[in-house]
Amino acid sequence: MTPPVVLAVAATDPGGGAGLAADLATFAALGVHGGCVVTAITVQDTRGVHGIHPVPADVVAAQLDAVLGDLPVAVIKTGMLATPEAVRLLAERVVLARVTSGSRGQGRPLLVVDPVLRATTGATLADAAVVAAYREHLLPLATVVTPNADEDAVLGRGHGAAVLRTGSGAPDVLHRPGREPLDIPHARVATTNDHGTGCTHASALAAYLALGHDLATAAHRAADFTSRRLATSSTWDLGRGRGPIAHISTSSMTETEGVTA
Repeated sequence: MTPPVVLAVAATDPGGGAGLAADLATFAALGVHGGCVVTAITVQDTRGVHGIHPVPADVVAAQLDAVLGDLPVAVIKTGMLATPEAVRLLAERVVLARVTSGSRGQGRPLLVVDPVLRATTGATLADAAVVAAYREHLLPLATVVTPNADEDAVLGRGHGAAVLRTGSGAPDVLHRPGREPLDIPHARVATTNDHGTGCTHASALAAYLALGHDLATAAHRAADFTSRRLATSSTWDLGRGRGPIAHISTSSMTETEGVTA
C-alpha cells in the first residue's frame, strides 16, 4: 500500500538526535513517508547548540512549493522555524495546500506545531519576533500544538488549536476546545539520553494522525512510542552531553503493532 506522507519543516542536527534527523527516522519507524523542508542549518552536539544559520526565505518557500506541489501531504509537522519570515511563509502555504488523495480525501493537511523555542541545554532557538509570528500566523491554523510547560506559558492559549502539553513528568495533558482535559499517561524513563525527545514525540504524533488515528489515540500512541525509545537509549553511551534518544528498535516488531491506546 502507498504510505501517507508527512512533511517535516525544521532545522538540521548534525549529530542525528533532533530536528529533521529525528523527524525522518520516526516517520520511517512508523510506516509513513517523510518529506523535509530545511529552515536552518544548526551547529550542535549533545552538549549544546553552537550556531544557527537560517536558510533564506525564498529557499524555504521553494522547498515548500516543491513538496506541496508534488506529494499528497496529509500532515505537516513543524520544528525550529528559525525566522518570522519562515513562520509566515509556512502559514501561507498551509492555507493553500490541499490533500488530493489518501485516507483523508481532499482538504487542508493537518498541522502539528512543535514550538521549538528553547533547546534542552538552555539555548534560545526563537526570539520574540518568531514567537509573535507563531501567535499571529501559525497557531490559529494548527490542528494541535505540542509545547512543554515553559513553551505553553510563552505562547498562551486562545488560538483555537488543541494543545498537547508535554514534559518529563507524567502524564501529558491534551486540551481540546470545548472538552475536558485528557490525561495522556506514559512511562517515566530515568535517563539523560533524551536529546531530540520533543522532536521525536511530535513526529510520532504526526505519523499516527497521518495513519488515520483520532487525536486522542494518536497522543496515547505517540507517548508510548517515545517512552519506549527513551528506554532503549537509556543504556547507550553516545556523546559527551545529553545523549540522543533512540530512533532504532531492538525488536523485530514494527512500531505500529502491539501499541495500546
